[in-house]
Amino acid sequence: MIKSFLLVGFGGALGAMCRYFVGVIWKTNGFPFSTLLINIIGSLIIGIVLGLSEKNNLISDQLKLFLATGICGGFTTFSTFSVENMLLIKAGNYVTAAVYIFTSIVACILATFVGFKIINN
Repeated sequence: MIKSFLLVGFGGALGAMCRYFVGVIWKTNGFPFSTLLINIIGSLIIGIVLGLSEKNNLISDQLKLFLATGICGGFTTFSTFSVENMLLIKAGNYVTAAVYIFTSIVACILATFVGFKIINN
């Protein structure tokens, strides 16, 4: 049990550092492209991890915890996504918020599916 907590914790720290790095190198004004990109990439990666996990058990449960729960959990940014949308709505940018919400949901689900299919095709 302790090993699982440590794997998730170390993965989460690594994922959070990667998220911060992407945010620093790709600053945007207006539409939050860096958060959208982070969430799509994280969704693709988690789809690949889940695909590897299901395909002949190509990764262990511990590696799945480290990659999916840890790294992807620390890397993806749903709380940031929520705050950015709240700020867009508070500022009266309803169309931008709607486009961001719709694009994030559709693109991230699609990216997860693509990642899974890459492995299980």
